[in-house]
Amino acid sequence: MIGVTVLGATGSIGVSTLDVLARHPERYRVVALTANTGVERLLEQCRVHRPRYAVLADEAAAARFSALAADAGLAVEVLSGNDGLVKVASLDEVGQVMAAIVGAAGLLPTLAAARAGKRVLLANKEALVMSGALFMEEVRAHGAELLPIDSEHNAIFQCMPGDFGRGLAQVGVSRILLTASGGPFRSTPLDQLTEVTPEQAVAHPNWSMGRKISVDSATMMNKGLEVIEACWLFGCSPDDVQVVVHPQSVIHSMVQYSDGSVLAELGNPDMRTPIAHALAWPERIASGVADLDLFALARFDFEAPDFERFPCLRLAYDAIRTGGTAPAILNAANEVAVAAFLDRRLGFTAIAEVIERTLTELDAADAVSLEVVLEADRRAREIAIGFVRK
Repeated sequence: MIGVTVLGATGSIGVSTLDVLARHPERYRVVALTANTGVERLLEQCRVHRPRYAVLADEAAAARFSALAADAGLAVEVLSGNDGLVKVASLDEVGQVMAAIVGAAGLLPTLAAARAGKRVLLANKEALVMSGALFMEEVRAHGAELLPIDSEHNAIFQCMPGDFGRGLAQVGVSRILLTASGGPFRSTPLDQLTEVTPEQAVAHPNWSMGRKISVDSATMMNKGLEVIEACWLFGCSPDDVQVVVHPQSVIHSMVQYSDGSVLAELGNPDMRTPIAHALAWPERIASGVADLDLFALARFDFEAPDFERFPCLRLAYDAIRTGGTAPAILNAANEVAVAAFLDRRLGFTAIAEVIERTLTELDAADAVSLEVVLEADRRAREIAIGFVRK
C-alpha cells in the first residue's frame, strides 16, 4: 500500500486524484488531505477516504472543521497553516504527494515533499516558475521523483526518451511542441476583449478547472507559465519550446526529433489520465477516462499563437529569458491581477498591463536562495496591488 498526501484536495485536480485513488483501494491509501477554507467539502472527502490527517489554511477553519469532524465521529488529526502542510508532505508513511495547491501558496509544502525524497506529482506549476533552479536542486539532492501532472508536461514526459536528462540535443530531440487550446477568446474580436466578464473567462471550452487557472487559460498566461515549467522539467531553453494552438485539446503535446519524427500523446481532455499515469509510473492503471473516439473527432486543427491577443504569453517568454526572480515577479503580479479581475476591480485586458508594469518597476535579482525568491514575490504583490488601485 502506497500512502498518499493530496495537497489541495478540494480543487479540481484534488477531486480527480481522489477519484483515481478510489479505483485502486488495494494499491493506495489516503493519508492526508488539505484544503484552503472549504471545510464542508473537505469533511465529505474525509468521510469517504478516511485520512489520518486533515489540514486547513488557517486556525479558524481548522477549529470549525474539528468541531464538525467530532460531531461526525471522524478520527482525524486536524492541522493548520504552512506547518501543517509541510508536515503532511513529509510524513514517513507517505510515498507520494500530489502537489495541487494553486499559486505561490503551494511552494513551501511542495518543496518539503521534495526534501523528504517523495514522489512529487507536480500540478502546482508555480513551484518551478518561482524557484526552478532551487527546486530542481532539492529534487536531485534528496533523491525525490518529480513527475508532471499538467496534461501538457505529462504528455511531453511520455514522448521523451528515458535519458532526456542528458540534454535534448544529446538524445536527438529538436524541440518541444507545447499545445494550447487558445481558451474561450481565441477568435473573439480584439476590441471586444475589454468587455470580457469573469463568467465568460472561466467558461473554458474543453477543460473543467478552477477559476484562477481558467482565467490564466483565457489570457494564455497558463501556457506562459507552462513554458517556464517545461524549461526546468526538461532542461531546455525557451527557444526549444514552441507553443502550438490546438483547439480540440486532444493532442496534449508533442516532441519533435532530429530525424523528422514527431511523437504525440493523445487522449480525451480529462486530468485523470495524467494523474493515473504519474501515480503508477512506470506501470499503467485504469483512470476512469473514456477511450478516445478518433472517428467522432474527425480532425485536428493547429495555429500559431497571437502575441497581440495574448500578451501574457509574450511576458512569460520574456521573464524566463531574463531569468533570476523575473518569473517569480511575473507569477506574483499575475495572481494579484487575476484576483482583482475575478473581484470585478480590474478589466480583462488590464491583467497583462498590471503584470508588465510590475516587471518594469521591479528589477529581477539572482535567485540565489528561497528567501530572495519569496522577497521578490512579496514586493511584486505590493507593487501590483498599487497598480490595481490606480
